[in-house]
Amino acid sequence: MVPDVDFFKSSPLTHKFGDLFNPPGLTNFLGVVQSTLDICGLSCISFPPFSCGSTQTLSFFLNNRYFPATGLPVTFTWYPDRIVREAKYKNFKLYTITSMAVKKFAVLQEFQIENQSAQKRRINLRFALQGGVTKAAISWNKPLPPAEPDNAITIDGKRNALLFTAKHSKAFSLQGMFPFTGKLSKQEIEYSVELRPGEKFVLFYVNAIGESAKDVQTIYDSLIYDVKAEIEKFRKDWNDELKSIFTPGNERYSGSLPILETNDNDILRVYLTSILNVVYFKRDNPYSVYGRAYDTLMPRFWQSVTFIWDYALSSFTHALLDPAVMKKYLEHWMQLDIYSHFGTEYLTGGPVGNWYSANDFNMMVILKNYLLWTGDFDWLEKNISNKSVDNKTKKVLDYIEQYAQSWKQFKSKNGLADYGEIDNLLECVSTYIHEVAGLNAANVFNLRTAAEILLFAGYKQKSAKLLKDVKDLLQELQKLYVTGKGYWRTRFPDGTMIDVRHSYDFFTILNTIPKDLTDWQKTEMVDFFQKELQTPKWMHALSPADNNAPFSVRPDHQWNGAYPAWPAQSLSGLYRIGKADIAFKWLKSLAKSFNQGPLGQAHFAEDVINGEQGGAKKAPYEQPYITDWACSGGGGYVSVIIESVFGVKPELNGTINAEPQFAGFDPKAELHNLVFRGTKYNVTKNGIIKA
Repeated sequence: MVPDVDFFKSSPLTHKFGDLFNPPGLTNFLGVVQSTLDICGLSCISFPPFSCGSTQTLSFFLNNRYFPATGLPVTFTWYPDRIVREAKYKNFKLYTITSMAVKKFAVLQEFQIENQSAQKRRINLRFALQGGVTKAAISWNKPLPPAEPDNAITIDGKRNALLFTAKHSKAFSLQGMFPFTGKLSKQEIEYSVELRPGEKFVLFYVNAIGESAKDVQTIYDSLIYDVKAEIEKFRKDWNDELKSIFTPGNERYSGSLPILETNDNDILRVYLTSILNVVYFKRDNPYSVYGRAYDTLMPRFWQSVTFIWDYALSSFTHALLDPAVMKKYLEHWMQLDIYSHFGTEYLTGGPVGNWYSANDFNMMVILKNYLLWTGDFDWLEKNISNKSVDNKTKKVLDYIEQYAQSWKQFKSKNGLADYGEIDNLLECVSTYIHEVAGLNAANVFNLRTAAEILLFAGYKQKSAKLLKDVKDLLQELQKLYVTGKGYWRTRFPDGTMIDVRHSYDFFTILNTIPKDLTDWQKTEMVDFFQKELQTPKWMHALSPADNNAPFSVRPDHQWNGAYPAWPAQSLSGLYRIGKADIAFKWLKSLAKSFNQGPLGQAHFAEDVINGEQGGAKKAPYEQPYITDWACSGGGGYVSVIIESVFGVKPELNGTINAEPQFAGFDPKAELHNLVFRGTKYNVTKNGIIKA
């Protein structure tokens, strides 16, 4: 089916101040906004290079009391195009719709209060406004977007609004409410309202951001007088967006995704939400130096940044949906030193952060997906200059060889690559360092993948040369396996071996070298996974039995939860070794955690923190958890459905087959309009045919 925005409606999420809760956000593909635990609170507005940082730009006071201080819960319902909030206060019902403007740097909101008592009642409504706006046309290389807390504030009498002016850059924020009947000061807009029984009072709010007072006034004036219509316009635009995703030859993407037809609503929700976990990070910001970008996190951390690792984990989805952008990213990253950063940001195109040891592996994964699905083999001979290292020009094929062989520069005396310290790897597992099993298994994948591409391109000798290292790597890697336990060790420079019961080794090894494992190793690894990592609705990234568990409570990679791609990667690994029954049963149960909008940067394991309306709860952004509301790594379940459940297998030579592993899946399920190198296919339990 082709969904509309209402398909993605979240569970009602009811919370109050002090709860472990990550309030939902929105995007209009130019920027983002996040709601707060307030009936109408807004924060984290950014339209790079414009940003208000983490400033709470709108807050609500009811009868002279800050709303969160009332202790009253707020019920959030998220849709791709809007956030609906509801609350009750002494027989008053409060209701807001937060939205954004189509192709404008603006946030919109409708506010309603209804007297549900039998008497006429008066109530005081106060809306506190803050600016914090700045323009920073520089690299956004820190987790939080920039802000200027000392904006000048001017009352715009004509509009009954406040104009916030940055003192250190050219940035403006114009905020106000309609109708213009409120009492305005430099800090707030106040309304004293008397309501008859059943009567509603409705207000509309706009925050317009731009480079000049004239710009924001123009945007504001175009929106404030009919916010309701603009909210509906945004809804329609989102529905058009969703149609485009599943339409071959559409005008919004360079590719498309297949339609899944099934009566299994759990699997349908996983598939479509995972797609949204990629689409929600699309940025068509006019200030991007390389055009369309795909961010990694939103709406709070690392805005404008694409992490290579996270992009790779959803690269199957990107290869089908937007391969032109994928090619652009690959070329851009080839021009930079991938051994000195974890990604790039689109305001300057420059590198951000420290080196991630997984970069070579992730570049190879992205390259393989791009080449398999596009067949763009002429590109392999294209010359690309490595501008950040030696400015030498190399062919794409040369970069592929480089990524396959770079492990040798980290090779220890033991014959495996030493991948450095904690910040180069999982950041919050202090024992997962140096000679780690997962990335050394990935080196075997890199060598084999590069060899396959080189052979296909006609470089037989180079291909054979790469494969010579595989045997020794595998032999040394096996020394890290803990026989009888199902998990792996890391090896330190002094030769010390440390057991690490981490999921990254589990799924990376199953996905990269499944045929090099013995049957008993596979059995032991699955047994370990089921006993120590898997939960019914999520998983533990690190086993709670691991000695490193007390080191951190960051739930993306530690014992108390997992990053959104780790269940997807685990599912792929299980399918890869023929454990479809185990995988599908878990996939059905995991679907319950797709109930809070796009998957977050981390969800808590439900046996550690109570779940959210039947699903594993998103982790909050506050310390010590510091995880964002949504993460592009959640896009990996598209691959699980298409490559694992439907068993679709493209080859470099242009053939495509399918070996479905439906297990308990709907036997009548079909994929329609799967586009492979310009040809459309349909897939059923019986295999693949041209559409």
